[in-house]
Amino acid sequence: MSAAELPVTFRPHRTRVVLVGAGLVIFATLTAIGLTLSLNVGERISFIVVGLLFLGGLLLLGRPKVVADDDGVTVTNLTHRRHLAWAEILRVNLGPGDPWVSLDLADGTSLPVMGIQPGIARQQAERDARALAGMAAERGTAASGA
Repeated sequence: MSAAELPVTFRPHRTRVVLVGAGLVIFATLTAIGLTLSLNVGERISFIVVGLLFLGGLLLLGRPKVVADDDGVTVTNLTHRRHLAWAEILRVNLGPGDPWVSLDLADGTSLPVMGIQPGIARQQAERDARALAGMAAERGTAASGA
């Protein structure tokens, strides 16, 4: 990929659609149940709050993404976001059975990258991992492991 194609965002789109759809269905169902049953106000509110909690949890699971730009890679997982310079990424890994990509870093650690996960769309995840590895090799010190 050339620098003109940056920034690039990698995200498990199908997984996100399923999670958001399921969250909305659960929220709507619990809200409908809470509003149609003969309950007091507190119980009705409880049904709606539980629906919102389910929706929030599923939206959180759909949050992961990876943004590659000229400065490096920003990895957003469930609750944390981390920016890495291209030179910090030594290797991009996605092996058989791995739930998501991991990055081997120059400081000797590895970082899970939940924004590229093969759950529903393995081939897309493999293409994304190869693309990220190619960008890292072109811009940093990476060797492709995807």
